[in-house]
Amino acid sequence: QVQLVESGGGLVQAGGSLRLSCAASGRTFSSSAMGWFRQAPGKEREFVATINWSGVITYYADSVKGRFTISRDNAKNTVYLQMNSLKPEDTAVYYCAAATISTIRTSSGAYAYWGQGTQVTVSS
Repeated sequence: QVQLVESGGGLVQAGGSLRLSCAASGRTFSSSAMGWFRQAPGKEREFVATINWSGVITYYADSVKGRFTISRDNAKNTVYLQMNSLKPEDTAVYYCAAATISTIRTSSGAYAYWGQGTQVTVSS
């Protein structure tokens, strides 16, 4: 079992930055790929970023590429999402997720464990 707790969300003006953190419990964290997803009101949950077990391989949605950076610290059982140059369309609840495999995945179906989500609101 893996439990995930996100933090770091909030209200920010367009062009600003936020860093989300996801603290994980469970012995399998360091061997699991991790991902960030988001869901805006009235929309389906969408993929944002993923990172493999070692942190060497990452992959991003086109909408955030060049602005967001995913990273992890296996010693602290934590994954991060650094979000720069934020836009109003980035407004959503952001979810951290842990996969049951070590390689990156973009599909939500590959992730077995989910956090409760943290709200990010970007004002124009």
